[in-house]
Amino acid sequence: MVDIVQSFRSYYTSTNHEEMSLQEYLDLGRFDPLAYATPAERMLKAIGEPELIDTRNDPRLSRIFGNRMIRRYPAFDEFYGMEEVIDQIVSFFKHAAQGLEEKKQVLYLLGPVGGGKSSIAERLKQLMEAYPIYALKGSPVNESPLGLFNPLQFGEQLEKEYGVPKRYLSGIMSPWAVKRLKEFDGDVAKFRVVRLKPSILKQIAVTKTEPGDENNQDISSLVGKVDIRKLDRYAQDDPDAYSYSGGLCLANQGLLEFVEMFKAPIKMLHPLLTATQEGNYKGTEGFGAIPFSGIILAHSNETEWQTFRNNKHNEAFLDRIYIVKVPYCLRVSEEYKIYKKLLNNSSLADASCAPGTLDMMAQFAVLTRLKEPENSSLYSKMRVYDGESLKDVDPKAKSYQEYRDYAGHDEGMTGISTRFSYKVLSAVFNYDQTEVAANPVHLMYVLEQRLQKEDLPDELEAALSRVHQGLSRAALRRVHRQGDPDRLSRVVHRVRPEHLRPLRDLCRLLAAGRGVPRSGDRRDL
Repeated sequence: MVDIVQSFRSYYTSTNHEEMSLQEYLDLGRFDPLAYATPAERMLKAIGEPELIDTRNDPRLSRIFGNRMIRRYPAFDEFYGMEEVIDQIVSFFKHAAQGLEEKKQVLYLLGPVGGGKSSIAERLKQLMEAYPIYALKGSPVNESPLGLFNPLQFGEQLEKEYGVPKRYLSGIMSPWAVKRLKEFDGDVAKFRVVRLKPSILKQIAVTKTEPGDENNQDISSLVGKVDIRKLDRYAQDDPDAYSYSGGLCLANQGLLEFVEMFKAPIKMLHPLLTATQEGNYKGTEGFGAIPFSGIILAHSNETEWQTFRNNKHNEAFLDRIYIVKVPYCLRVSEEYKIYKKLLNNSSLADASCAPGTLDMMAQFAVLTRLKEPENSSLYSKMRVYDGESLKDVDPKAKSYQEYRDYAGHDEGMTGISTRFSYKVLSAVFNYDQTEVAANPVHLMYVLEQRLQKEDLPDELEAALSRVHQGLSRAALRRVHRQGDPDRLSRVVHRVRPEHLRPLRDLCRLLAAGRGVPRSGDRRDL
């Protein structure tokens, strides 16, 4: 059996750079299109083929997706309730790989806090590491060897002899390559090519940039700046005196994640316009343009987006953004899976959890995110969104599509975040000093206390009243079945009477929906 040390050594060896001549690289392109593939093409390859699901064969899915054929991608199998979001992201990469307008746009994830934007960005960066890139040896900007060739002069010859389509030739050499070519007296064969494995850790073709101090922000975080330590050897406008440490420099042929992009001043975003539209950008010094063929992935909250969009001076930038809305999950069963995933990745994976605890937290979270329907109950809407059929239960219940049409496209952009829910669950599991466990009674108590501390809007306080419907004598009965009567007594006595009093009235509203016995029905208690 191979030990961990040997496995690590093998993995590290596989990530080492491989060197070849320019001619060997061109020969490689004849039978391996990934040798010159764009970042969007490599991303599509890493995502892989989707699993096609015919929702007509599943009653629950058919109600949610209207009998449509849906696609689920194994690379995003843990992103529950995000089928439409992932589909839009994959469509962006597909269109960009085809050389359409998306190739020149910024992929922008717009959504509320804790909605999963950062998780999607992290997964995309991991996928970008799947396939190697080929760059000129020594190039500080991971420059593609094809950038050496002008498409007007060499495009047809490259396509005929090596099968490289003309659209892969940018015709723009970096200032560094221009200087090297001059040193080589125009002998392009002296360039060497290296096979690089993109790396988040080493910032090879994958990097992240963030807005800095508002009073001290400039474009150097994107395009780099002169290295003052080299000015004793080179002139200030010499390419070798430049520090190619900006995000656009490091992310060439890869992916640049711009966190909270619209918190940065507009002057800092200008290099993104030319980088996406023209495939190059200017540095801070007086030499030529620097090539860029990467993907720019940005994300921020809706507040920053609205402020940026309402400024008329930003119209040119707005036209270059591909928006993907990332709302909160609106299906209880999928929200439940998110909690299970988070718990399974912690030391609470084996802790005792009474039945109904995670369901109740999921119900509460989803209820806060839904818009109040017309002539129907919010609870019925929640159940219909989860794929239930309420024909025989609630005659006022509408279809899934009717609810969605009335709610509009902004539903799910407000409410309790998954991050908040997970913090509540963490407190519930650690509520009892004698054991690590969770039950609905403690959940209700902790949730109410947290909401009071958070000073949340009135509509969320109203949602707390609605979620009280989920805690009933049936829930207490489940806690009772998980332990001894003395433990149940201790649980109940920790909750003040004023916390339990509203539950008796609210249980009646839930009776038809969950089969919870009415307050006067004691047959199952």
